[in-house]
Amino acid sequence: MASFAFGTVGSPISTPKKPGGSVGAVQQMASLGLAALELGWVQSVRVSEETCATIKSTAKDAKVAISVHAPYFINLNGTEEEWPKSRKRLMDAAHYGNLAGATDIIFHPGSYFGSPPDQVLGIAIPRLRECVAELRANKNPVILRPETMGKSAMLGSLEDTLVMSQAIPGVEPCLDFAHLHARAGDGSMNSLAEWTQVLAQYAKLLGETSLQRLHIHLSGIEYGAKGEKNHLPVAESDLDLTGLFKALANAKCAGRILCESPVLEEDALYMKQVWESL
Repeated sequence: MASFAFGTVGSPISTPKKPGGSVGAVQQMASLGLAALELGWVQSVRVSEETCATIKSTAKDAKVAISVHAPYFINLNGTEEEWPKSRKRLMDAAHYGNLAGATDIIFHPGSYFGSPPDQVLGIAIPRLRECVAELRANKNPVILRPETMGKSAMLGSLEDTLVMSQAIPGVEPCLDFAHLHARAGDGSMNSLAEWTQVLAQYAKLLGETSLQRLHIHLSGIEYGAKGEKNHLPVAESDLDLTGLFKALANAKCAGRILCESPVLEEDALYMKQVWESL
């Protein structure tokens, strides 16, 4: 059966004070029996090259796969004045993330600002393409992953992330299934049939092998007519976790599943248990 590494976005709540930080988070992840950690650099990238080297070696020893959640304040559709700052945040996350052993950099793609998605993608794709080109020129192999977003006003529908990924080698989606469930605001995208369709579309556009390296965010979620309100523990939400995992198993998917619920490692361990029970 295809295998997923489970973990959390951000340090586990139970991470001890010493050594603390990302190094402590990696060690705690391993002690919990979890095998992936997404470093939550969501406000800014403030980390030394020395610390990155320690994170990388600790994660290698602990067999914990590392990714990075880049700062929230990135907008591929920012104005000419705003874009350079967004770009620097993304590139800093990619530079230091690579030094810390991260293979994937997850980011929020931005907002439509009321413009049609096609028009916004016309701005976003050339900007993202140029970021990847610079990373490769600097021998940086990280995958940039635009996240599927939970509000309909945000750039980051499933289609948006697939179009960006199809257009640019080195870009692949971060599939946040809680966001996909919340985005429409009507409770849809919460069934085996719908998720099976998503994975079929993903494989059709990005190739069958892309299903072997999925990067998934998962939690319970509260939503309204405009989409996401906030993340919830899985048990307090309407998310059909078993149905989702059946869809992933049927499509022979593999990769990482990172928990973003308020009870981080508790739900990550629960997800791992549900997956293994299938």
